[in-house]
Amino acid sequence: MIMKPIIMVASTVVTLALIFYSIAIITEQRKKIINNFILTFLVIGVLFDISATIMMIIRSSKNGVTFHGLLGYSALTVMLIDAILLMRLKAKEGTGVEVPKPLHMYSRFAYAWWVIAYVTGTLIVVLR
Repeated sequence: MIMKPIIMVASTVVTLALIFYSIAIITEQRKKIINNFILTFLVIGVLFDISATIMMIIRSSKNGVTFHGLLGYSALTVMLIDAILLMRLKAKEGTGVEVPKPLHMYSRFAYAWWVIAYVTGTLIVVLR
């Protein structure tokens, strides 16, 4: 099977989102603080994720309402919420502030949920 160019680009972009999300969330989880480095990588991850999602919707022969589609949309949503909450924390408290435990745990949950969506998407492509 030969992949269409837009799917190849979308696959690359979503993998870049994984890399940027991983750097941001793993750093936040280890340091338990919020800073410009973490927010920059998290926002870039969200932007790549949105771009990849749009490309996949454009290419999809289905109407976008599939199990993986819903899983992916929800994963993007929880990561976007995480980015917004961390940006609000930084805006309110400043850089280098400790991330409150509930938000720290939410970031972990959001990242894990997103990775599950990424892996299921990868498996769908590989098993076709």
